[in-house]
Amino acid sequence: MTPAPGGGAGGTPADPRSDAELVAAHVAGDPDAFGEVVRRHADRLWAVALRTTGDREEAADAVQDALVSALRAADRFRGDSAVTTWLHRIVVNACLDRARRRAVRPTRPLEEEVGAGDDAPRTGAALAVVADATPSVEARLDVTRALARLPEAQRAALVLVDMYDVPVAEAAEVLGVAVGTVKSRCSRGRTALAELLTAREHAGGEG
Repeated sequence: MTPAPGGGAGGTPADPRSDAELVAAHVAGDPDAFGEVVRRHADRLWAVALRTTGDREEAADAVQDALVSALRAADRFRGDSAVTTWLHRIVVNACLDRARRRAVRPTRPLEEEVGAGDDAPRTGAALAVVADATPSVEARLDVTRALARLPEAQRAALVLVDMYDVPVAEAAEVLGVAVGTVKSRCSRGRTALAELLTAREHAGGEG
């Protein structure tokens, strides 16, 4: 199983080449160039995959699928967009492909993952919402639960635009859709989230 991506090796000098230069070097036969690209962006790609899938195992597999695809397709990268945009597009598509293919299966409640204590290993969507010890953990859990109930296309748009502050135009490139489509998906997704959170709040008040 692919582990969650981590940071680069300590003490290794930073490669001065740009992402685009590294991709070109990889295509030209440099055996270390693509690894440097991955080292630079693995954490963010992992975080986006985890937010999009809501599942640690699915996110790890999606990132692995995406990086293999990027490695094989690097010779088709033309520099029309930033390398990060290209990588995000491949990762999000891998997440959505896996979401469409996988059968519905039971998952552990998020409460089990977060309630295990601050020092317990964090898995699944809990990892995405307990990155820091804020007083609003429960509220953030509610958002994550609601987010997981949205259609995949709306969820991917919201993850990029609202959670990672990706500009709408860049999100449109990542998702391969028009800017207006991203705006529409975000708008519908926000409305649906608000309705889900309001319903949950009312249900909690009645308990």
